[in-house]
Amino acid sequence: MQLGMVGLGRMGANMTRRLMRGGHTMVVSDLSADAVKGIAGEGAVASISIDDMVGKLNLPRAAWVMVPAGDPTEQTVQALLANMQAGDTIIDGGNSYFKDDVRRSKICAAKGVHYVDVGTSGGVWGLERGYCMMIGGPKEAVQRLDPIFKTLAPGRGDIPRTPGREKMAGTAASTAEDGYIHCGPSGSGHFVKMVHNGIEYGLMQAYAEGFDIFKNATSKELPEDIRYDLNLPDIAEVWRRGSVVSSWLLDLTAMALVENPTLSEYSGFVQDSGEGRWTIQAALEEAVPAEVLTAALYARFRSRQDHTFAERMLSAMRQKFGGHVELKPPAKTT
Repeated sequence: MQLGMVGLGRMGANMTRRLMRGGHTMVVSDLSADAVKGIAGEGAVASISIDDMVGKLNLPRAAWVMVPAGDPTEQTVQALLANMQAGDTIIDGGNSYFKDDVRRSKICAAKGVHYVDVGTSGGVWGLERGYCMMIGGPKEAVQRLDPIFKTLAPGRGDIPRTPGREKMAGTAASTAEDGYIHCGPSGSGHFVKMVHNGIEYGLMQAYAEGFDIFKNATSKELPEDIRYDLNLPDIAEVWRRGSVVSSWLLDLTAMALVENPTLSEYSGFVQDSGEGRWTIQAALEEAVPAEVLTAALYARFRSRQDHTFAERMLSAMRQKFGGHVELKPPAKTT
């Protein structure tokens, strides 16, 4: 299948590579001519602008937007829409706010263009592991793009089926076990991914706080007979094997601790990308208590003021799963 890809950053470039490996034809566009040239050298069709890219796509066209949420996505969607016609599809695979998806889908629908929102999880590891996708949009458009989703997804692999799932209605037609689902109408894909990221904040914070307790078990404020000089890399490693708290995030934590048990290269200045805030806003609108997720978000706010071992561990996990580089705190003024 042919697909346009706008945005060749960490994820956009690797998604392009995975799709080409799967036999799809990729037409690419990016603000960086070097990025376009690089991926074209691997087999993609280069374009010098969004207009040029759209012109190289066959009808009905499909273009995937993989740029930062907010104004960059808004401008890209508008530029694509100006060059598309009825029956074409715009896919937003970034981390857009789901209410923006609903608004954009209506604008696109007025021109007969489909708008599909795809919450995409996988980070810098997705090229090899595949991407978990939560999809919103018109059923017709989502079904036509299924070959793309199937190639990007991790597939069933060796994960055992959840007991009893075979008895559930609709399981035969579901793609959930392949690593992607059609959640519902426009906005629903990013809504599910938004809460996914809110939960991610909570999980990361729990690990970080637990290991901070281990790190401080040598405190001189404790009686000498209950001071413990613990091997943090070994604790992370043993928890990976049969523990109920094992997870991919723990795998990445173990990697970071092996590389440097003190995490001294991290300041603990932990960013939030927006989805955590939006998750809490949704909880407020639905009157749903979300104490853990809210506390995890507030912990990130606090991390920008002072830095503990827990916050360095959060920074380490973000760098490992998403390649996120720490932003340095602004210089203090007197």
